[in-house]
Amino acid sequence: MSEDPNGAASAAPALRQRLAQVRGVSVPPRPLDARALAALAANPGCHRRALLDGAGVDKPRLAEALGVPSGFGQSQFAFMRGHAFEARVKADGGAELLRLAHACLGGGPAPDGGGEVPHLAAPGQAERVARTEEALREAAGRRGGWTLLDHPMLALEVAGSDAFLEPDAIVVHPDGGWSVVEIKSFPMLDGSADAAKVGAAARQAAVYVLALEEAAARLGERLGGAPAVRHQVLLVCPKDFSNLPTGAAVDVRKQRAVTRRQLSRLTRVEELADALPPDICFDPDRPPDELLHAVESVPASYAPECLSACELAFHCRERARAAGDVTALGRSVRGELGGLTSVEEVLTAASQDRAGDVPEGGADPGTDATVAALRRAARLRTEALAAAGAGAPDRGPGCR
Repeated sequence: MSEDPNGAASAAPALRQRLAQVRGVSVPPRPLDARALAALAANPGCHRRALLDGAGVDKPRLAEALGVPSGFGQSQFAFMRGHAFEARVKADGGAELLRLAHACLGGGPAPDGGGEVPHLAAPGQAERVARTEEALREAAGRRGGWTLLDHPMLALEVAGSDAFLEPDAIVVHPDGGWSVVEIKSFPMLDGSADAAKVGAAARQAAVYVLALEEAAARLGERLGGAPAVRHQVLLVCPKDFSNLPTGAAVDVRKQRAVTRRQLSRLTRVEELADALPPDICFDPDRPPDELLHAVESVPASYAPECLSACELAFHCRERARAAGDVTALGRSVRGELGGLTSVEEVLTAASQDRAGDVPEGGADPGTDATVAALRRAARLRTEALAAAGAGAPDRGPGCR
């Protein structure tokens, strides 16, 4: 059956209108960035975050209205320091950045000073995407030279809606290859940086690589072949304790594959929006009880990792703890517990004085390995506490 192009064209404005109603008609959409997408891909089962991010809901304001502010953000000093470092890296036509790109990634003869830096300004996000792709096409026609795209704009479809992404830079090498550049303000000491921060930067860069691959595929139809997008990105950081830049090549193939797989599993945002009652709205100016009802109308999938990635994590943690959900203990614990989904079920399964009971959910203590392991752990804990209590000297009531 052939698709109706007119139906698809009319569906897009209808979806935008529905998402505006969900967000609040008077509230401007909060754009998705690569950091949010990386966090969203790490927890694809959270419908709440998928809907709120897809609709452009202002989650920081929403968290404040619910009385659980996230505390996210960067100090003004750190922001200014990072901005000054990035400006230094990109000065003189990006001469230092291109030198680092050649040293770490290769791709042709060494740059002689700065490269081409096309003008990418445009009135809107979609127009900036078009201007970026035009600049990439022009750079592809100038093989043999270096081109630096400063804060380009890329588009990536996520759960049925476009996310507009702005990497720090894209380098077009003389051999025609494209590379993503991530500029961070954390230091690189003796050639290495904090592993957790590098991992976060790699996951963020992987989102840019996916978006750049889509742009390359679109341009490939006009160029007679898609340009090569490198899976090694250039990470630029201050060297040691100075403000001098240094670089390292970071392979993001694993992060790219994981991100692509996880994003493909996200429920499409229009399905989530259509499942909501028509009066649900996440406008932060609404009364707190209405916002609480709206937030609770969308299922969440909380994990401790959300605390460093989502502004609503404190609210979701409170709800998970109140419900006795074992996901509040971490994904690894949740995986070990199998069919036991609540703390009450776990405690019942581990209870020694109810050895004949079958925990809710139907697990047979005699055959279920998880229940057997819990009861053995509980027995060992009881024995250890008894032994410790029997051997402890009496220090008086004031020292207990």
